[in-house]
Amino acid sequence: MKILLVEDEERLASFIRKGMSAEGYEVEIAYDGRIGLSLFRGDEYGIIILDVNLPHINGIELCRMIRSENEAVPVLMLTALDSLADKSDGFNAGADDYLAKPFEFQELLLRVRALTRRSGTKQKQVLRLADLELNLDTQTATRAGERLDLTTREYALLEYLMLNKGKIVSRIDISEQVWNLNFDSSTNVIDVYVSYLRKKIDKGFSPKLLHTIVGMGYVLREG
Repeated sequence: MKILLVEDEERLASFIRKGMSAEGYEVEIAYDGRIGLSLFRGDEYGIIILDVNLPHINGIELCRMIRSENEAVPVLMLTALDSLADKSDGFNAGADDYLAKPFEFQELLLRVRALTRRSGTKQKQVLRLADLELNLDTQTATRAGERLDLTTREYALLEYLMLNKGKIVSRIDISEQVWNLNFDSSTNVIDVYVSYLRKKIDKGFSPKLLHTIVGMGYVLREG
């Protein structure tokens, strides 16, 4: 499931994205309200998490604008403003829940899960990059609508890369996160499986998505 996080504190936003990604969510971050509105209008999200004190468009006004265009998507306000009047403003703007800073990540996760269950949104849906789609419910992958025949290990590798799309992951990262093994620098098994996966997701398709970054690792991205 994709989450839109509109939060201008970069360290907090990074912390939330890291934690949510580990739980199988895909998180897009906007650091101000104007970008948040643009992202909301350009994609579909299972839940939106908003800070209140945002540059350009504050969270309360952004929530109202979101609600005027979409009455169904769950909205969670995440802010240091926790007085009854502040909460009233958030709920009156259309928020579904309100969590005050500082907070425990586990509480945020529980609230996100509760809101998505209430809205009928499944936690795991589809990860997308260009025309590549990975369905986490059925554990199937397609490219340009064509089913990709992946082995169990290739699927696990693709899922890890999709969850970290745009980020360079090292062979050590893959070894620990996909293989659950301590890295053995003498083996080329990771390179072999990356090669297998590249043939299946990129051969005959454009643009190429799986790239080798010499001396660093691999990255799944457009171009």
